[in-house]
Amino acid sequence: MSNIIAYIVLIFAVILGTAANGFAKSANGFTLLMPSLLTAITIVGCMFTLSIVMKTIPVGITYASFAGLCIIATSLVGIYKFNQIPDLYTIIGLGLIISGVLIVNLLGKTG
Repeated sequence: MSNIIAYIVLIFAVILGTAANGFAKSANGFTLLMPSLLTAITIVGCMFTLSIVMKTIPVGITYASFAGLCIIATSLVGIYKFNQIPDLYTIIGLGLIISGVLIVNLLGKTG
C-alpha cells in the first residue's frame, strides 16, 4: 500500500477514534446501551484501521499521528457537542500537539 493510501486510512482511524470518544462520553459510564455499543464498535474499527496503517507506516509514527489528531478532533467534538470551551492554556497545548504531529510526519525519519 502506498503512503498516501496509508494516510487516508489513518484519517479513517482518527474519525473512528474520535467517534468512539464522543460515544464513550455519551455512554455515561457504559450505563446506556446504544452509546456503549457504538463505542465498542468504533473502537474495534479504529484498531482495525490502525493495524492496516501499521503495515506501511512505522508504529511510532502511526500512533503519534493518530493520538495527536484524535486529541485535536476530540477537542473539537467537545466544543461542538458538549459545549466544552478550552481556555488559553488548552489552546496553546493543542497548538503544540499540532506542531508535534507535523514535525513527526514532515521532518522525522521513518526508517
